[in-house]
Amino acid sequence: MDHIYADRTVSISEFKRNLATVMNDAAGKPVAVLKNNRPEFYAVPSHLFEKIADIMDDMMIAGEIRKREASGDFVDVDLDTL
Repeated sequence: MDHIYADRTVSISEFKRNLATVMNDAAGKPVAVLKNNRPEFYAVPSHLFEKIADIMDDMMIAGEIRKREASGDFVDVDLDTL
């Protein structure tokens, strides 16, 4: 059984037929679009997608910082001398 990570689901046929209505009814939350009663994809409003992208970017940066910290590649800098 597939997990569905959205409060609202809609068939792919309904999604194609009434895209704007489906997204308006979702009130800014993701919608699971189903094909044969299984999640095919998630429709996500742009503001939520931007938040997700920011979080992923922060996670990648944090990972790079941890990697550099472990390898000792940090350089001490005094902001007053910059």
